Amino acid sequence: MPSQYSKQMSTSGMQEIGPPTSKELDDANLARMGKRPVLKRNFGLMSMLGFSCTILITWEGIVVLFLQAYQNGGPAGAVYGFLFVWAGVAATFVILSELVSMAPTSGGQYHWCSMLAPPSMMKLLSYLTGWLTVIGWQATFATSCYLVGTLIQGLITLTNSGYNPKNWHGTLLYWAVVVFSVGINSVGGKVLPRFEGMILVLHILGFFAILIPLTYMADHGTAKEVFTDFLNLGGFPSQGLSFFVGTVGCIFAFAGGDAAVHMSEEITNASVAVPRSIMLSVLINGSMGFGMLLAMLFCIGDIESALKSTTGYPFMAIFQQATGSVAGTAVMASIVTTMGATTSVGMLASTSRQFWSFARDRGIPGWRVWSKVTEKSAVPLYSVLLTSVVACLLALINIGSPVAFNDLCSMSISGLYLSYMVVGSLLLWRRCTGGISSNRSSDSAVVNTAGAKLVWGPFHLPGIWGILVNVWALIYMTIAVFFTFWPTSWVVTVQTMNFSVVGTVGTIILSLVYYFVRARKVYNGPVMESGL
Repeated sequence: MPSQYSKQMSTSGMQEIGPPTSKELDDANLARMGKRPVLKRNFGLMSMLGFSCTILITWEGIVVLFLQAYQNGGPAGAVYGFLFVWAGVAATFVILSELVSMAPTSGGQYHWCSMLAPPSMMKLLSYLTGWLTVIGWQATFATSCYLVGTLIQGLITLTNSGYNPKNWHGTLLYWAVVVFSVGINSVGGKVLPRFEGMILVLHILGFFAILIPLTYMADHGTAKEVFTDFLNLGGFPSQGLSFFVGTVGCIFAFAGGDAAVHMSEEITNASVAVPRSIMLSVLINGSMGFGMLLAMLFCIGDIESALKSTTGYPFMAIFQQATGSVAGTAVMASIVTTMGATTSVGMLASTSRQFWSFARDRGIPGWRVWSKVTEKSAVPLYSVLLTSVVACLLALINIGSPVAFNDLCSMSISGLYLSYMVVGSLLLWRRCTGGISSNRSSDSAVVNTAGAKLVWGPFHLPGIWGILVNVWALIYMTIAVFFTFWPTSWVVTVQTMNFSVVGTVGTIILSLVYYFVRARKVYNGPVMESGL
């Protein structure tokens, strides 16, 4: 795109044309990476901020999952574990922000891998990274729907003592959440951006709607108990090991940081707006999540009674102990449940866009079908539907074994974090070898794709600070992935065993088999599309 005013001839003489619009600049930048703009740019900064914040829903996740950190680490372990995870996530999000600022495409990790990796390793690394992102997002979407279904069951149990929950009830409720998510995602236009902006308001107001009554009405523990008491209820050989196992709950509360990345082709000024939304989301969600964690720990009350709650969720019992009211507890728990349901909408959008982009570059079997975009709504509807069908099929596991399904949920962390680690390692290598330029040689030159020149985007942490943050992020991600595969107690039974490593490694092996049998003949990294 021209960067200065241009002129054209008209019947009345020379007529000035103004500078290109943000959309034209975004489409031009996308074309420089070899991609045609086929999705509509309906998102702005605020709607994308709402999308990023409500994908993470950290304070809601802390409410639901804080027990894991409490049992392995205790109150003090939960506090310091959260701060450790928050610092690691912030560094990881800096890497994602730098990369999306360089190459704002829906492909995200596998596209970045193809542009950063050495030519000899580009195809295989890019392909594996694409599949790690696919399984990570598919598991994240399934986990969100599952949690909402079981939360609704918990609310029914809370308000109706005669209700006898069954596993298949949770599966049906799970399917209802999927149908709701498909409905919002299929409409197209400005429905999804406006929906996400509205949910951001609920996300913030809901935080205070729970925090204020909880802290005002509950009996409080002491600061000494919260900040100095460590527990090792999992029976691990050391308190340090117990602490790191307990951080997994906090890690999951920050899962999905690359959500906005996969919507990059649907937002104006993507190279600036997406990094801003990612970094603001970790600041906003981290602050609210830490505040809610402290509130839960100070107001925890009788934890033994909470653990025996018939709802299946101890936080509901904690709310009831604080308010002394079933109705008040139901309202507070409904806010968390509603946020979970609305989050599933954004997760489906992000999951389907990443899947669609990988199919567009021929990394998925049947890519010709999954890469189609409906003309009227400009939505990759086939990818939305396939993602939803896969999630519904996964829900059948819950009928036979909720334990097995919970292990599947752990793949959301391992899959996404492994993809972050691959691109983070490649970015560090390019940083240290000076492989990324700060200046673009031409407005029309192909950049930031496989085999092309690498240039930094508007968001960039330069020099030694960039290297240090990159190294810290890789250290944190290595720790996070390693402990994601651990069980929650030292004495392992069928109920406490974590089988997520089987699912993650199994998916990697299957993708490798398909790569050498078929994909290596059709997958060459990001495709340079015609018609540009």
